[in-house]
Amino acid sequence: MADESPLIRSLRTAVAAAPGDVPLRLHFAELLLSEGRNEEAVAEAAVALQHAPGDADARALMMRAMGVPSGPVPEPGPVPVQPPVPEEPAAPEAAPAQPEAPAPSAPAESAAAPDFDWDAAEQQVQDLVGPRFLEDPQAEGGEGLAGDAAAWDVDAPGAVRLADVGGMEEVKDRLEAAFLAPMRNPELRRLYGKSLRGGLLLYGPPGCGKTFIARAVAGELGANFLTVSLSDVLDMWIGASEKNIHDIFETARRQAPCVVFLDELDALGAKRSRTHHSGLRNVVNQLLTELDGIASGAGNEGVFVLAATNVPWDVDIALRRPGRLDRTLLVLPPDATAREAILRYHLRERPIEAVDLGKLVKVTEDFSGADLAHLCESAAEAALLDSARTGSVRLITTKDLLGAAKQIKPSTEPWFAAARNVAMFANEGGLYDDLLAHLKRKRKL
Repeated sequence: MADESPLIRSLRTAVAAAPGDVPLRLHFAELLLSEGRNEEAVAEAAVALQHAPGDADARALMMRAMGVPSGPVPEPGPVPVQPPVPEEPAAPEAAPAQPEAPAPSAPAESAAAPDFDWDAAEQQVQDLVGPRFLEDPQAEGGEGLAGDAAAWDVDAPGAVRLADVGGMEEVKDRLEAAFLAPMRNPELRRLYGKSLRGGLLLYGPPGCGKTFIARAVAGELGANFLTVSLSDVLDMWIGASEKNIHDIFETARRQAPCVVFLDELDALGAKRSRTHHSGLRNVVNQLLTELDGIASGAGNEGVFVLAATNVPWDVDIALRRPGRLDRTLLVLPPDATAREAILRYHLRERPIEAVDLGKLVKVTEDFSGADLAHLCESAAEAALLDSARTGSVRLITTKDLLGAAKQIKPSTEPWFAAARNVAMFANEGGLYDDLLAHLKRKRKL
């Protein structure tokens, strides 16, 4: 404040630097009280009581600042307390010589305790000082913030559907036949004895939309969506990682229908024969138990498990046996229809002029969705830099996009190079027949 004395400004700065120093805060409150700033003195005394609830000096100072009748308490401040009902105001310099003041030996709080209304005092200062403790909003319901619902974020049914996935008709047909049609038609499912046990493993090159497809499946089912990654599970304490896995599936069972999406399954369910750390092996064991529904008496009814990985050959084989993640779906780079839809999406809010999407689709074969997003970003950067150099804004053209496409190599090529060896020499039981068929069509064998 502009009219503050240098001493008050200095003490205010000192109190802000050491908020827990109760004597310093009380000295500052005494100075405010001597300047006639009673409300500020009350606020400072209330903060002091938060740090030291039983401090007698803080209570006495608050009573004096609020004008509560009590016996005067001698203080070292410049202005002593006046009697409750003085016949005439006493000058500050004459106050120490008053003979009628009571003996200072009587404690101030004992004299004020019968008459002081602490509830009224709290109501008076509640706008100046915040509450000391935050109430748990779920405490009345019997569960605190440490409950599973607060620990694991479950997304409500989303608006994304398979119709929002551009192209990829083969993927959609496989999803419909193996996963969605039996769930949508319970009568037919019972007629044909179709079981809903097990889950679906999505695999393929990175950046091709496996997570997006998983969310679309959850949207088709009208189910909640719970994403699980390695960082959500691993814990430094023995047994805590296994408990996290159990809590995740228990949350999904309570929130059923719910889709549990295990992202990067190769990290979460790596082959135990290659894992030297016992903690990771125990995580895989617990995951197997939860997929079987052994830990729950009701099983996994209404819990649909989807998983995604770039390297399915690194996933423990026990996770892929019938009844667990027994259905496998290869998610390839977007086809021509999907590439056009992705390019339209990433160019929708950018200034473009006469862009020939047909040419662009032809030169972006084997590009992943992430590659196409990067292509649009690179073309926008080129147009922006040209505009900055010339001082004249220009639109993004087909030439910018084609130039960016020439500079970007598909990120899927290294993946297919590694997958080719697996499909040719490690295709036990026909696990990768769909991958082998794709490589033959592309003449990459």
